[in-house]
Amino acid sequence: MGSISFFESVVQNFEKAAKITGHPRGLLDQIRACNSVYHMKFPVKIKGEFRVIEAWRVQHSHHRTPTKGGIRYDNMVNEDEVMALASLMTYKCALVDVPFGGAKGGIKINPKEYTEEQLERITRRYAAELVKKNMLGPGLDVPAPDYGTGAREMSWIVDTYMALHPDSVDGYGCVTGKPVSQHGINGRTEATGLGVFYGVKEACSFEEDMKELGLTAGIEGK
Repeated sequence: MGSISFFESVVQNFEKAAKITGHPRGLLDQIRACNSVYHMKFPVKIKGEFRVIEAWRVQHSHHRTPTKGGIRYDNMVNEDEVMALASLMTYKCALVDVPFGGAKGGIKINPKEYTEEQLERITRRYAAELVKKNMLGPGLDVPAPDYGTGAREMSWIVDTYMALHPDSVDGYGCVTGKPVSQHGINGRTEATGLGVFYGVKEACSFEEDMKELGLTAGIEGK
């Protein structure tokens, strides 16, 4: 039996959990399905020649809006991965009652192979394509940094959005993870790592679980 894809793995785990909920099959199918999958290809001029860039934005669930999820830059990005990560964003938000649907985006490039000016052109074109399809905006879909992206890329996206929506009163809310100079917030860069720390600290606090692993409770010495 061959290995299953990332998205298939997410679906399998969803189905395991779904069995004990007692919810109707139709509702479960609705929750599981990705609502919007936008696969785009656009040309960008690199060193005098056009290069076709492949990218995605997936909105998994519109049960609450805006949808929320990062944008990653990696040459291994594919539709299955973006769908899986968008699905997980929905479930993560739902588990802690954050009022967003899940989304995810990706551009299939190795950012190390491009100059800053080239990355800016790719990022701005991607943002413009999302705006065209009404898939970017404060009340619609709000991206964030992910693997291969950061505050710099978010600043390009918000600037592109504001250029296309000059009268928007809340346009700076079209992305999170912006530089503080563009209405971002202090601590955003460290937030993910800090969350991992608190998660590990909490997991290690359960004495019975640690005992089963042959460890003592607490994070000291681990």
